[in-house]
Amino acid sequence: MVSPHGIKLAVYLISSYFGDLNAKVCDCLLRRGTQTLYQVVSSTELSRTNVKNCLLVLIHHNCVQAFALRQQGGFGEEPKVITQYMAVFDNIIHKLRFPKFIEIVSEEMGKECEEIFEGLLQHGRLSLTEIIERYKEASKQGDSSADAARDSFNSLVNARFVERCPAPDPLLEPPAAEETAAKKRGAKSAKIQAQTMEEQALAAAAPMESMRFLVEDIWNDSVERADKRTTDVKCGMKRKQGDLESNTKDSATGEKEVLWRANFEEFIRRLRHKACVANVKVRVNNDAAIVLAATLELSRHSETKLRIDNSVPQSINAIYDEVIKREGGLGMDLERIRASLDDLGCEAPLMEIDETYSVDLKNIIEQARIEEVESIVLKRYGREAYRMFRLLSKADRLVETDKISDTTFVEKKDAVKILFKLWKDDYLEMKKVIARAAKQSEFILWKINKQSLWEHILDEMYHAALNLRLRITHEKEQEKEILQMPKDKLVGELGNKYMRLRKVCIVLESSLMNLDDSLMLFHDF
Repeated sequence: MVSPHGIKLAVYLISSYFGDLNAKVCDCLLRRGTQTLYQVVSSTELSRTNVKNCLLVLIHHNCVQAFALRQQGGFGEEPKVITQYMAVFDNIIHKLRFPKFIEIVSEEMGKECEEIFEGLLQHGRLSLTEIIERYKEASKQGDSSADAARDSFNSLVNARFVERCPAPDPLLEPPAAEETAAKKRGAKSAKIQAQTMEEQALAAAAPMESMRFLVEDIWNDSVERADKRTTDVKCGMKRKQGDLESNTKDSATGEKEVLWRANFEEFIRRLRHKACVANVKVRVNNDAAIVLAATLELSRHSETKLRIDNSVPQSINAIYDEVIKREGGLGMDLERIRASLDDLGCEAPLMEIDETYSVDLKNIIEQARIEEVESIVLKRYGREAYRMFRLLSKADRLVETDKISDTTFVEKKDAVKILFKLWKDDYLEMKKVIARAAKQSEFILWKINKQSLWEHILDEMYHAALNLRLRITHEKEQEKEILQMPKDKLVGELGNKYMRLRKVCIVLESSLMNLDDSLMLFHDF
């Protein structure tokens, strides 16, 4: 379930990129959940044509996933197949991270790969032919740059930065039929039924792992077809509506072309690993951070899902070989590596014959979240509140007011005020206990419910991110005349205004990027 401010932020992002009509359709899907075309038309009060065009654009940019649901017909009627539409909230919010994704590609793959990847982010989905044509036009080298474009594209796919697009409308069977089949297959299938309909649709649409990063040898055919037609996908331009409607087929031959898109999962995985290493470097030491980075590099391609609790087990020799390749790791021997693994909480194997280690990533993320919330409490409520919150965080159970006051050396009267303020702002849970003895007494107990607190903090962060985006837009709107002027005319007072706007935007955008790091910590990691 998406929080209220999360929905507002997502809708604002869609409005910024694709306009108000698309934002209205997106808002409907986020607030009401999965809808049919008829339901979206009814809820938004837009024309059927407008809604269809909006859904087409949102699907093409990976913000909406369509799927077909087979429903049982009435007596003597054939089953009906109804197309449903669901908003993919995560992909919408990822638009905040496009600069980070581009930076990763630029650092690891080079300028050529960056240009191709940026085109995929701009257009949402492209075929190989369209990618190459766009690259040729941007490089202004004609056919001579086609080989370089293909090599760069292959590099992006091999690094898993680019993947095949999901199926446009996978078919889901009726729940009743699936439940019957689950009973026959047993408990394992019953566990699969715990997925929501939306999760089942995303899983059904995803390409098989064996096909997900497969580049077929269609290069020569693609070049021939590209020469026979004029592409409408140019650098800096959006694709035309006709191309959107037929973007799974080649216009020259009628054969289906593979569409490609950015693989957001791989970027979030890398950013998750980076956040874990940064946290360990500050909380433990530099040696532990080097060993963790080496372990995660070895296990990255073996991870089957994004949010794994423990890294894939790696042998001590493999870890050592990777550690010495890293800056600061050349002087580390096996004993120092074992000591660092112990600092990371890895248990030593019982038998040295098969000496493998796995790092508890879930605990590292948990510690990073706690530290983030503690810093918020410190800034917002003061040092005494920070000490009390930290005590409850470490205790992870109900603690009585007197115990909190005595342990943190805060006067009981002040402690009660602070605790009630934290409770009022949804940072703590309170429980009253009445002791019925000779004299009836009432005790107030306090506890941190981490799951509900993470959700509350996340919603606050969405709110802050929305405010930053609105402020950036407001600042640019105020000085839009200056932004439209040629740079050679920005002198004197106009030059000062331009520099002031530039500095303000840099500060606001940097703050938004830093805030997004915390957003990912609570939502994506």
